[in-house]
Order: sequence, then C-alpha cells, then structure tokens
Amino acid sequence: MTSQTADSSAPAQPGTVQQLSNGVHTLGPYSFPHRKLKLRQTQEGKTPLVLVACGSFSPITFLHLRMFEMASDFVRFNTDFEVCGGYLSPVSDAYKKAGLAAGHHRVEMCSRAVEQSTWLMVDPFETVNCNANGEFRYVPTAQVLRHFDHEINTVLGGIEGTDGQRRKAKIALLAGADLIMSMGEPGLWAPTDLDVILGQYGAFIIERSGTDVDEALASLRQYDSNIWVISQVIQNDISSTKVRLFLKKDLSVRYLIPDPVVEYIDEHSLFQGQPEGTKEKAVADGPSRSSAPQNTKS
Repeated sequence: MTSQTADSSAPAQPGTVQQLSNGVHTLGPYSFPHRKLKLRQTQEGKTPLVLVACGSFSPITFLHLRMFEMASDFVRFNTDFEVCGGYLSPVSDAYKKAGLAAGHHRVEMCSRAVEQSTWLMVDPFETVNCNANGEFRYVPTAQVLRHFDHEINTVLGGIEGTDGQRRKAKIALLAGADLIMSMGEPGLWAPTDLDVILGQYGAFIIERSGTDVDEALASLRQYDSNIWVISQVIQNDISSTKVRLFLKKDLSVRYLIPDPVVEYIDEHSLFQGQPEGTKEKAVADGPSRSSAPQNTKS
C-alpha cells in the first residue's frame, strides 16, 4: 500500500536489551499497560472486546481518538460485545516513514492525549521491540495482535464475566477504510497475515468519504463475519500528514490535536521544518497502518 519499506532493524538508543518470557527482546524494561483495562465485565451475556489501533501517530490527532469513541458506540448498539479497553500501538522507528518522530516522543504524545480517558491506553511494545543486538525491529500488524492476545488472555488470564467465570477477550483491529481497501487488492497483503488479522482476530473499520468499502469487502467475503464497518456520521479528515504540514509552515494546529500534544510538540520543537516525502501515504498516519506487500516490512 505504500511504496516504501521498513528496515527489519534500525539503530536503537542506548539501553539494556531485555528478554520477555515469550522470548521477545525489548530495549529496556517493558510491562504491559492494563491499569484502565476492565478486568470484570458489567454486561451479562456479552463477549469482552479489546480494540487495538496500530499506526504512526506522528502526531496523534483528534480523529484517532474519535475512531475509538465511534467504535465504542457502534459496539454498544449493534453487537454482542462489551468494550473492555482500547489501545494505541505506535509503530517502531524501524518503519522508516517520512515524518516519523522518534518512538519515545510518539508514545509520550499518545499518553498525554489519552490521560483523561477512562479506557484508552498506550502500549509502547512496538517502539521498544528489538533484536538481540538492541536494534529496533519492525513488528507486523498480525504479530501486534498476537502480542495483545498473549498479554490479555494468557498473562492476565482473560476477562472475568458477570457470572465470575474468566473468558478470553476478543482482540480486534481498529482502522480506517483505507486499510480494508488495501486488503482487498490482490497481492498486496500476504494471505497468512490476512488470515490472522481478519480471520483469527477481526477488524472494526471506520468509513471515510471517497472510499468504496463494499468493493473491497467483495474480495474478502471469507472474513465477512469478522469485519464490522462503521459509518462516520460527522466527516473528519484530519490527518497527521496535514498537521505536520501546518507545523512546517508555522501555522497553528490547536483544536486539530489535543492541547497537551500541542504543548509537547512546542516543548520539543517537533516537526518544525521537517521535510516530507512527496509520495507519503496517509495509510501510515494512524490506525490504518498496514503490513507491507509480501511481508517486505516484517
């Protein structure tokens, strides 16, 4: 979906390589954030659901946050799920995308953006993931979802139902319509990735103006029961790309992104005078980030 590819590894900042119980290496200590995760359901007969948005978030915008709220409303009125948590998972620095701020900056901006939320969290896992030599490693979307599945359903033991019984939470990807459009294009995604993302886990897709979701879904019929399309009643086309362009031109971005993020950008002089790639795709700006064609980014 994008002409550029991510390096399998990239030089990391100085730190100590840690190995998690599942064999994954991280640069420095890592612990899975779950303080806001609802570990006990309140709605009888519902299946616990955790939404995961993968992306650059460089920087995070109000649209990224609104996607979670739109999905939560949709789930509440149209499904048999109960939302128990939502996560932002910023991509690794190894993604090598134009306009990509350092991982620790993006994690901090996301953290400040969701500080007042009662259910949204930021998982730095992708940004600290590295190889045994301490080099940042790109984590494909399918592996990210497996990571959340492991942490929530294996390490934490799942979610307790209203009957006191623990059950596995459904982990699902939250993304924009451009993601599902890319998945519908032959040869762009590895079939094994699609089986994991759409078959094993599922996706909630936010419609965007100018996209023909039905056309994309026609070629993904085998996953139809595991894809939920959410209409965007109030159109919002804010993107990280547009925000960076405003900042480069020294224009105000207030009310396009959360105030704490504006202040953080000013404090660290981020995105100012930063060149942008002429062929940069919005797919990598937020929850719509996709895996690379033929696993070239894995």
